[in-house]
Amino acid sequence: MGIYYLPKGVDIKNVSVIYDRKNSSFSQLQQNTIDWEKVLNDVSWLHVSAITPALSDDLVQVCKEAFVIASKKNIPISIDLNYRAKLWLEKQPTDVIPQLLEYCDLVMGNIWSAEKMLGIEISEEINEQCTKEIYLQQAEATSKKIKEQSRKVKAVANTFRFDHGENGINYYATLYANNELLASKEYFAKQIVDKVGSGDCFMAGLIYSFFNKHSFQQALEFATAAAFTKLFVESDVTTKTVDDIKKCIADHEDKR
Repeated sequence: MGIYYLPKGVDIKNVSVIYDRKNSSFSQLQQNTIDWEKVLNDVSWLHVSAITPALSDDLVQVCKEAFVIASKKNIPISIDLNYRAKLWLEKQPTDVIPQLLEYCDLVMGNIWSAEKMLGIEISEEINEQCTKEIYLQQAEATSKKIKEQSRKVKAVANTFRFDHGENGINYYATLYANNELLASKEYFAKQIVDKVGSGDCFMAGLIYSFFNKHSFQQALEFATAAAFTKLFVESDVTTKTVDDIKKCIADHEDKR
């Protein structure tokens, strides 16, 4: 089995992840092993994490196999550009991820992961002291370049999570779709429980909303609130329901 360890430091800022994926059955998966025609029968959505192709060259090709069949079946495909430097030891993500991007309809990540994985440079104005407006401008520029790399991409999401105070968080996100950049409500918390898994919750919130044909703004707000509510749940899996997330949105209705 491929596993990972989540040792925690004296506070939430010192959480780290140790991956143990080498020689796992998944990392050794070969091409022409899975009958994707059968597996994807009656499937409504296909999602892949960028962690997957990082594990082996064969898994890059396995992802392509799945994407080709999913595309033929008109199944929406999404990718999470979650960059994990500890996994990219034998190859560069910029040599891999662009090959997969051409099949994707929805891309989620942030401006820094897009730079690492797609080679999209960040403006020199970006630093720890820059304004939210500059971050939003970069999100739009990054999103446009992602769409230039793949004509199939319909929407690009970028998340922004910053430390706020001693143990707090400032969180918001953007979604670029229909040639327009949308920004979510901005969330602040003086104290959180666990950062791990918030990105997965954001992606899950987007997929849920797209699947249920919500508007782009509704999808963005739901995904952002899903990620924010995860910050108050220990470990890497949320316990929040759809109603919990909707309540969070309602409670922050006047904050944009």
